[in-house]
Amino acid sequence: MIPVTLSRIAVYSGTFDPITLGHVDVVRRAAGLFDEVILGVALAHHKKTLFSLDARVLLARNAVESMANVVVVPFDGLIMDFCAARKACAVVRGIRNVTDFDYESQMAAMNRKLRPQVETVFFLPDAPLACISSTLVREISKLGGDVSAMVGADVLVALNQLKKVG
Repeated sequence: MIPVTLSRIAVYSGTFDPITLGHVDVVRRAAGLFDEVILGVALAHHKKTLFSLDARVLLARNAVESMANVVVVPFDGLIMDFCAARKACAVVRGIRNVTDFDYESQMAAMNRKLRPQVETVFFLPDAPLACISSTLVREISKLGGDVSAMVGADVLVALNQLKKVG
């Protein structure tokens, strides 16, 4: 249960490299439940990203621009520290399969130890979006495949521009 003392702000964090239609679906659904959803685009020290942080933030902003109660913010550090700074009461996560559930449930347990007043809320994707991941989008695009059913128009343009450069 969300404590009444906290605002109804949720954080959905990730590298969003790139943001997919699956991510946008999770944001849209969370935006219907919370007063504000903060899409936290992580700096991602631990992995090499296809797009720069600035590009990922811009693509994410474009993807959610029609959602009035969604803001896109870059961040670095622990998600629970970000939640505290933003006065968030919940972390939003999407779960596509059993592998995601195993990983996300472990993360939720650790996050609860770090900040027990922040709940983790899981969303299951609509069936057509369940197989989409940023990793697959990057790989399929790199190999010349069609990812137009997996990403928004701006992301598709950005991916195609990278192919021309690279």
